[in-house]
Amino acid sequence: MFDVMKTTIPRRPLIVLTTIVAVAAGGVAVADSWNSPPKVPASLAVPATGKAAPKIAAHFHGVGAQVYGCVAAAGTTTYAWTLLRPDAVLLDRKGAPAGTHGAGPIWTAKDGSTVTGKKLAQVDAPAADAIPWLLVHAEKTTGNGLFSKVTYIQRLETKKGKPPTTKCDATTPKTETRVDYSADYYFY
Repeated sequence: MFDVMKTTIPRRPLIVLTTIVAVAAGGVAVADSWNSPPKVPASLAVPATGKAAPKIAAHFHGVGAQVYGCVAAAGTTTYAWTLLRPDAVLLDRKGAPAGTHGAGPIWTAKDGSTVTGKKLAQVDAPAADAIPWLLVHAEKTTGNGLFSKVTYIQRLETKKGKPPTTKCDATTPKTETRVDYSADYYFY
Protein backbone atom coordinates (compact mmCIF):
# COMPACT_ATOMS: atom_id res chain seq x y z
CA MET A 1 0.00 0.00 0.00
CA PHE A 2 1.15 3.52 -0.75
CA ASP A 3 2.12 5.53 2.36
CA VAL A 4 1.99 9.29 1.74
CA MET A 5 3.95 10.08 4.91
CA LYS A 6 6.92 7.98 3.79
CA THR A 7 7.02 9.34 0.25
CA THR A 8 9.81 11.81 -0.39
CA ILE A 9 9.15 14.71 -2.70
CA PRO A 10 12.25 16.01 -4.43
CA ARG A 11 13.15 19.45 -3.08
CA ARG A 12 13.40 21.32 -6.39
CA PRO A 13 9.86 20.60 -7.65
CA LEU A 14 8.50 21.51 -4.22
CA ILE A 15 10.26 24.88 -4.39
CA VAL A 16 8.91 25.45 -7.90
CA LEU A 17 5.41 24.45 -6.79
CA THR A 18 5.62 26.76 -3.76
CA THR A 19 6.77 29.63 -5.98
CA ILE A 20 3.94 29.04 -8.46
CA VAL A 21 1.37 29.00 -5.66
CA ALA A 22 2.85 32.15 -4.07
CA VAL A 23 2.85 34.03 -7.38
CA ALA A 24 -0.71 32.95 -8.13
CA ALA A 25 -1.74 34.17 -4.69
CA GLY A 26 -0.02 37.50 -5.22
CA GLY A 27 2.48 36.80 -2.45
CA VAL A 28 5.69 37.41 -4.39
CA ALA A 29 6.80 40.85 -5.45
CA VAL A 30 7.69 41.03 -9.12
CA ALA A 31 10.40 43.44 -10.28
CA ASP A 32 8.91 46.79 -11.32
CA SER A 33 10.53 47.67 -14.64
CA TRP A 34 9.01 51.18 -14.65
CA ASN A 35 11.03 52.15 -11.56
CA SER A 36 14.08 49.97 -12.20
CA PRO A 37 17.30 51.63 -13.38
CA PRO A 38 17.55 51.34 -17.17
CA LYS A 39 20.51 49.82 -18.98
CA VAL A 40 22.51 52.66 -20.52
CA PRO A 41 25.91 53.25 -22.10
CA ALA A 42 28.59 53.84 -19.43
CA SER A 43 28.83 57.57 -20.28
CA LEU A 44 25.15 58.02 -19.30
CA ALA A 45 25.33 56.09 -16.02
CA VAL A 46 24.37 58.06 -12.94
CA PRO A 47 27.36 58.21 -10.57
CA ALA A 48 27.00 56.31 -7.31
CA THR A 49 27.16 58.36 -4.13
CA GLY A 50 29.47 56.59 -1.71
CA LYS A 51 28.55 52.91 -1.57
CA ALA A 52 24.90 53.48 -2.42
CA ALA A 53 23.61 52.82 -5.91
CA PRO A 54 21.63 55.68 -7.47
CA LYS A 55 17.93 55.53 -6.59
CA ILE A 56 15.17 56.52 -8.99
CA ALA A 57 12.92 59.23 -7.56
CA ALA A 58 10.60 59.26 -10.58
CA HIS A 59 10.21 58.02 -14.14
CA PHE A 60 8.00 59.86 -16.61
CA HIS A 61 7.30 59.62 -20.33
CA GLY A 62 7.63 63.01 -22.02
CA VAL A 63 5.48 63.81 -25.06
CA GLY A 64 5.59 67.11 -26.92
CA ALA A 65 7.86 69.05 -29.25
CA GLN A 66 11.41 70.25 -29.60
CA VAL A 67 11.05 73.89 -30.66
CA TYR A 68 13.69 75.14 -33.13
CA GLY A 69 14.51 78.52 -34.63
CA CYS A 70 16.66 79.43 -37.63
CA VAL A 71 19.39 81.40 -35.86
CA ALA A 72 22.73 82.89 -36.90
CA ALA A 73 25.70 81.71 -34.83
CA ALA A 74 27.05 84.49 -32.58
CA GLY A 75 29.14 86.97 -34.55
CA THR A 76 28.63 85.19 -37.89
CA THR A 77 26.26 85.03 -40.82
CA THR A 78 26.09 81.24 -40.60
CA TYR A 79 22.54 80.14 -39.89
CA ALA A 80 21.42 76.81 -38.43
CA TRP A 81 18.34 75.29 -36.86
CA THR A 82 18.90 75.78 -33.14
CA LEU A 83 16.98 74.29 -30.24
CA LEU A 84 15.09 77.07 -28.49
CA ARG A 85 13.32 74.93 -25.91
CA PRO A 86 11.52 71.67 -25.28
CA ASP A 87 7.77 71.87 -24.77
CA ALA A 88 6.47 68.61 -23.33
CA VAL A 89 4.05 67.08 -20.86
CA LEU A 90 5.38 64.46 -18.46
CA LEU A 91 3.10 61.44 -18.14
CA ASP A 92 3.09 58.87 -15.35
CA ARG A 93 2.97 55.12 -15.94
CA LYS A 94 -0.82 55.28 -16.38
CA GLY A 95 -0.60 58.10 -18.95
CA ALA A 96 -1.86 60.82 -16.60
CA PRO A 97 -0.18 64.27 -16.67
CA ALA A 98 2.44 64.51 -13.92
CA GLY A 99 4.37 67.64 -14.90
CA THR A 100 5.97 69.62 -17.71
CA HIS A 101 9.34 70.07 -19.39
CA GLY A 102 10.39 73.42 -20.84
CA ALA A 103 13.16 75.97 -21.44
CA GLY A 104 16.11 75.87 -19.09
CA PRO A 105 15.94 72.91 -19.39
CA ILE A 106 13.53 72.74 -16.49
CA TRP A 107 11.18 70.03 -15.32
CA THR A 108 8.19 70.97 -13.15
CA ALA A 109 6.32 68.32 -11.18
CA LYS A 110 2.59 68.49 -10.55
CA ASP A 111 3.38 69.37 -6.91
CA GLY A 112 5.19 72.56 -8.05
CA SER A 113 8.76 71.40 -7.36
CA THR A 114 11.27 72.00 -10.15
CA VAL A 115 14.68 70.86 -11.29
CA THR A 116 16.87 72.79 -13.74
CA GLY A 117 19.64 70.84 -15.39
CA LYS A 118 22.86 71.04 -17.37
CA LYS A 119 23.88 68.38 -19.90
CA LEU A 120 26.86 66.27 -18.81
CA ALA A 121 26.95 63.63 -21.55
CA GLN A 122 25.11 62.44 -24.63
CA VAL A 123 25.07 59.49 -27.00
CA ASP A 124 23.32 59.08 -30.31
CA ALA A 125 19.91 57.46 -30.07
CA PRO A 126 19.54 54.04 -31.71
CA ALA A 127 16.95 55.52 -34.13
CA ALA A 128 18.55 57.79 -36.76
CA ASP A 129 15.68 60.32 -36.62
CA ALA A 130 15.71 60.63 -32.81
CA ILE A 131 17.37 63.24 -30.59
CA PRO A 132 20.30 62.01 -28.48
CA TRP A 133 20.08 60.29 -25.13
CA LEU A 134 21.39 62.47 -22.29
CA LEU A 135 22.76 62.49 -18.78
CA VAL A 136 21.88 65.79 -17.09
CA HIS A 137 23.13 67.15 -13.76
CA ALA A 138 20.65 69.05 -11.56
CA GLU A 139 21.99 72.59 -11.18
CA LYS A 140 19.06 73.96 -9.18
CA THR A 141 15.90 72.65 -7.51
CA THR A 142 12.95 74.44 -5.94
CA GLY A 143 10.04 73.46 -3.73
CA ASN A 144 9.63 70.61 -1.29
CA GLY A 145 8.14 68.03 -3.63
CA LEU A 146 9.17 65.26 -5.96
CA PHE A 147 11.95 67.15 -7.80
CA SER A 148 13.37 69.03 -4.80
CA LYS A 149 16.14 66.47 -4.14
CA VAL A 150 16.85 65.32 -7.70
CA THR A 151 20.55 65.30 -8.58
CA TYR A 152 20.57 63.66 -12.03
CA ILE A 153 18.21 63.15 -14.96
CA GLN A 154 18.50 60.71 -17.86
CA ARG A 155 16.68 61.28 -21.17
CA LEU A 156 16.35 57.91 -22.88
CA GLU A 157 14.25 55.99 -25.41
CA THR A 158 13.87 59.09 -27.57
CA LYS A 159 11.67 59.11 -30.65
CA LYS A 160 11.99 61.80 -33.33
CA GLY A 161 12.65 65.45 -32.39
CA LYS A 162 15.68 66.21 -34.57
CA PRO A 163 16.05 69.69 -36.14
CA PRO A 164 14.29 70.37 -39.44
CA THR A 165 16.17 69.50 -42.61
CA THR A 166 14.66 72.42 -44.51
CA LYS A 167 16.66 75.47 -45.63
CA CYS A 168 17.86 77.80 -42.89
CA ASP A 169 19.55 81.06 -43.89
CA ALA A 170 19.09 84.84 -43.71
CA THR A 171 15.98 84.56 -45.92
CA THR A 172 14.26 82.02 -43.66
CA PRO A 173 11.33 83.62 -41.84
CA LYS A 174 12.00 84.24 -38.15
CA THR A 175 9.49 81.68 -37.01
CA GLU A 176 9.66 78.76 -34.65
CA THR A 177 9.36 75.21 -35.90
CA ARG A 178 7.97 72.49 -33.66
CA VAL A 179 9.19 68.94 -34.14
CA ASP A 180 7.25 66.23 -32.31
CA TYR A 181 9.22 63.96 -29.98
CA SER A 182 8.90 61.65 -27.02
CA ALA A 183 11.36 60.38 -24.43
CA ASP A 184 11.60 58.64 -21.11
CA TYR A 185 12.95 60.73 -18.24
CA TYR A 186 14.48 59.12 -15.17
CA PHE A 187 15.00 61.37 -12.15
CA TYR A 188 17.55 60.34 -9.46
